Amino acid sequence: MLSCQKYKLHSPRSLLLQSLTTPISTIVNCQNPHSPDSQNLILRKQNSKSSAFLLHQLSLDQENHHSQHFNLKSNDLQHNMPDEEKIKLLELSLVRKRTPQFPGSIYVQSPSDPDVGSSLPPLRTLFREKVEGEGADEEEMIMRAIEIRRKVTREIFIQAMRKGKFGITYATNLVNRLTGFIDYIMIEAASMKRIPEYSHSTFNLRAKTVIDDSQVVHLIRWLKHNALSYHRISKLILMSRGNLESIRRLAEWLKSVHVKGEFLGVTLVNAGDNVLERSDEELDEIVEYLESKGVRRDWMGYVISRCPQLLSYSMEEVKTRVKFYIDMGLNDHDFGTMVFDYPKVLGHFTLEEMNQKVSYLKEFGLKTEDVGRLLAFKPQLMGCSIEEGWKPLAKYLYYFGITRDGMRRMLMIKPMVFCIDLQTTIVPKVKFFQDIGIRDDAIGNMLVKFPTLLTYSLYKKIRPVVIFLMTKAGVSDKDIAKAIALGPELLGCSITHKLEVNVKYYLSLGIRFKQLGEMIADFPMLLRYNIDILRPKYSYLRRTMVRPLEDLIEFPSYSLNGRIIPRHKVLVENRINLKLRYMLACSDEEFRKLVDSKIRKRHMLPSAGTGADITDPQTN
Repeated sequence: MLSCQKYKLHSPRSLLLQSLTTPISTIVNCQNPHSPDSQNLILRKQNSKSSAFLLHQLSLDQENHHSQHFNLKSNDLQHNMPDEEKIKLLELSLVRKRTPQFPGSIYVQSPSDPDVGSSLPPLRTLFREKVEGEGADEEEMIMRAIEIRRKVTREIFIQAMRKGKFGITYATNLVNRLTGFIDYIMIEAASMKRIPEYSHSTFNLRAKTVIDDSQVVHLIRWLKHNALSYHRISKLILMSRGNLESIRRLAEWLKSVHVKGEFLGVTLVNAGDNVLERSDEELDEIVEYLESKGVRRDWMGYVISRCPQLLSYSMEEVKTRVKFYIDMGLNDHDFGTMVFDYPKVLGHFTLEEMNQKVSYLKEFGLKTEDVGRLLAFKPQLMGCSIEEGWKPLAKYLYYFGITRDGMRRMLMIKPMVFCIDLQTTIVPKVKFFQDIGIRDDAIGNMLVKFPTLLTYSLYKKIRPVVIFLMTKAGVSDKDIAKAIALGPELLGCSITHKLEVNVKYYLSLGIRFKQLGEMIADFPMLLRYNIDILRPKYSYLRRTMVRPLEDLIEFPSYSLNGRIIPRHKVLVENRINLKLRYMLACSDEEFRKLVDSKIRKRHMLPSAGTGADITDPQTN
């Protein structure tokens, strides 16, 4: 049982408070008349109204005395307070929401006390010990206060987005990326204190007013509706430097030139930091100039969305870049189609890079006009790297015996070869050709003759064709290298629509499977002929000329009505018999000389006394 000495107080107010808070059982136990403390004990009054009135009067009498003791106690508390507790007090004075307090809490925060000035010590006294003791300044306290104020502003911003029907995750992710815009809100809210209307308002109210007046939440909603991710939205807002209306204005202008869909966000973000500061008139001038140089109006949205840097250039810069290509001989039509085919060719690269690439292409023996035509046909060349792409490729091709002239031919026939990756695309295909037995010099000849094969897929195009030739067309293992080296164009043929159809046709003529493989190895072009054109030639060869099937190899490439029939009639009329290669593989003048020679030899036959016509290698 508690001792009654504990309740010995020295003031009426304290005695009353003690009586109001002491359990009745304890007081009763202390009412022993023989107890030494019984004379100092005041029994609890049961009339609550009288007790409340007395308590109010006593509190008024001691208000000044209590205030002095509180200030002294507060200073002593701050003097012995650790830094963590001081920072906590600083946060309590700046937080947006008042945290619920338990009964008896030291620092009271109530809705009626928004600045908590009556319950918290002055902020300037929190770090006085450091300032006066060790010569430190108040910078640390200021920086902590700014960081706390930034957190408060961030919470206000998130709350505003929540009211705008944004999810908590989306709002938090976006606001966390807008540190610069948060600082802008803080500065604007602080400057509003100079306005008489807001001179006595809280920071929270001023920050909320700045957010509402800027219409940033509505802008975010509109940008999100136009398929912009919160990454791009945050970048755009930071680029605006507080001028949010410029974002909406630029977006509306981009829509007017047919920039649509997801490319709207890409264009807004990648157009450059200064594009939001440009007027519609400046942007219209760029569009009108490009239109006058061959870029059609309905292409403009595609071009700008793929090369938004154009909008950040001055008019003089745009004209300089256009002149760079016009000076290489491109007309308006070629220039317009080039820009539409690869918009980055106009604005993505620096003028120095563009000049370097043109100079390097000229080293292959190309003239300025040739480079212009090449770029008009394949402007993607401007996107290639000289050091990482072109130079290693040139060294690799030179290893296979390809000269500068061969590289120039490859460049002019298939410039895409100089745009693909060497290690991942070209090297594996060349290694495959080596594995099937093609010599390095033959590989070089293949690449010069048909550079397009380097753009084919190894596993979807090249390998399946080789496997088909070996399994379905009768080409043996030892002849496959010869067939591919002589006819690399076969690698570009469709198996279903070309090779398989031709193989079935030749087999239907009575050619044996193995014999067909040998014919293909000697003359791979046999599988590339059009069957509809080949049928009448074959009929004429077998029925009219009575030639063997083997002659079919040299026969189909010539015109039936233009060369085969007229020359065959000449041979029949003059009773001359020639092999097909001598009959067809020559010009008309050479054919007439050959016929005249045979006729003279035949007239000399009786006097010579020998069968010169029979032993002639040109005769069957």
